[in-house]
Amino acid sequence: MMRLVPQSYCCLLTALMSSLLFMQGCSVDDHNDLKQELETMSKDLRGRVDPLPVVTPYEPAAYGMAEQPDPFAPARIELAVRGANAAANRLKPDLSRTKQALEAYPLETLRLVGVWRKGKDVYALIKADAIVHPVKVGSYLGNNFGMVIGIRDNEVLLRELVQDTAGDWTERRAELKMQQREAAK
Repeated sequence: MMRLVPQSYCCLLTALMSSLLFMQGCSVDDHNDLKQELETMSKDLRGRVDPLPVVTPYEPAAYGMAEQPDPFAPARIELAVRGANAAANRLKPDLSRTKQALEAYPLETLRLVGVWRKGKDVYALIKADAIVHPVKVGSYLGNNFGMVIGIRDNEVLLRELVQDTAGDWTERRAELKMQQREAAK
């Protein structure tokens, strides 16, 4: 006699057989195509590391300045700082003196228009706005405490005192040259 198998068992058996076939299909391939592609891509990617440089052995050198004074000794540094402060204190503008008329103008706005000699005295004629002012050696002009230290035929030499970022006064040379007249149009 033949026994009938219920339909649910048949469905289960079919599903089990198809999944076994599916699993076997995946495992047979072993991804040979991917392995081959990876080998061809990495064939030329061989890294090369340079050899380490040869290290020369350390050779100690004798210090021949042991008998000399230490340049970093606190006494030397204090002496240098005092000297720098003394030099900085010497360079200060005289703020108590009365300002002269040309000190109200920046040096760039002043024009040397001529030089005038009267006996042994030499005067430079400086034009500010529309007014011509005579100046001589020792006169002041410009915003930076500029003192006239020399007058030549075509220029005025100045010594200016300017403050640096540390607040110290430093000396700077400047000159005011005579401008050539523009050709008539």
